[in-house]
Amino acid sequence: MELHELTASQSNTLMGLKMHVHDVADPKLRGLYEETIRSTESNLKELLQFYPMAPMEARNNKSKPHHEDLTAFYAGHLLGIAKNSVKNYAAAVTEAATPQLKDTFVKHLNHAIKLHTKVFNFMHERGFYPAYDLHQLLENDKKTAKKALEM
Repeated sequence: MELHELTASQSNTLMGLKMHVHDVADPKLRGLYEETIRSTESNLKELLQFYPMAPMEARNNKSKPHHEDLTAFYAGHLLGIAKNSVKNYAAAVTEAATPQLKDTFVKHLNHAIKLHTKVFNFMHERGFYPAYDLHQLLENDKKTAKKALEM
C-alpha cells in the first residue's frame, strides 16, 4: 500500500506543479519548481518499475468510465491535503506545550479526519479511488502517473 500511496501522491504533486510552474514569476523559484518537476518525474518512473511485482488478484477487468475532466485530480489533491493534515496534527498533539494548545490540536485533528472521510467517500463513490480493489487501485496509479508524466 505504501507503493500506491507514494505513487498517487507523487502523481498528484507532479500534476499540480506542472499546472502552476508557468505562473511563477520569480526566476529562481521557477527554477526550483522545474527541478522539483524533474525530480518527481524521476521518482514516478522508478516507482512504476515496481508495479509488475505488486501482488495482483485476478479479477474481471470491467472498464470504468473514463473521466476527461480534472475532478479526480482535484479530489485526489484534496485527499492528500487532508491526509497530511491528519498526520501533522497527530504528531503535533504529542508535542503540545500546554493543555489548551493540545486541545486545539485535537479539535483540528478531528476536523481533518472528518474532511478526509468526506473526500475519501466522494472519491470512492465516483470510482476515483477503488481502495478495496488492489488491482484497480494499482491500474489507476499507473494511468495517473502516465498522465502526469505526459503533461
